[in-house]
Amino acid sequence: MIERTLEDDRDGAAAETHDIVGRTRTLHVGRDRPIRISTGHRILHHDGKCARPHGHNYEVSVTVEGTLTEEGWVADKGDITAVIDEWDHKFLLQAGDPLVEAFETAGDEDGLVVLEHPPTAEVMSVLLEEKLLTELGENVTDVAVRVNETHELCGGSHL
Repeated sequence: MIERTLEDDRDGAAAETHDIVGRTRTLHVGRDRPIRISTGHRILHHDGKCARPHGHNYEVSVTVEGTLTEEGWVADKGDITAVIDEWDHKFLLQAGDPLVEAFETAGDEDGLVVLEHPPTAEVMSVLLEEKLLTELGENVTDVAVRVNETHELCGGSHL
């Protein structure tokens, strides 16, 4: 149990102990210095240049709402970055894209992430939110993820 002890030196009163486990807090990861991942994708049914395979250096930031654990945190930053890093230097494709078979034929399926939806920044943010909610502790009540594809385009939600 994590406790905070307050002492009143002015009147010599006895130390007072307050439990902080279970208090609601917000954790920001990557707010001021986003987590960077390099990921390739294409938007299968797009009419423009995004239909071609290409890549981005994405910037990801995460906000986690929950209660403090006995360890003194809402979530371990390493657990959050581990989920995001699963997509680093991978190619994201939508199920049914012919490139999925090409990756498998080439023996590169370990560099592929197949999604049920188009691999846009908006979809990526939703999928990362869902995965983090599943992976993080039961004390976590909400997760918001922002995915910046470029400085002009980002997708996500904020708490």
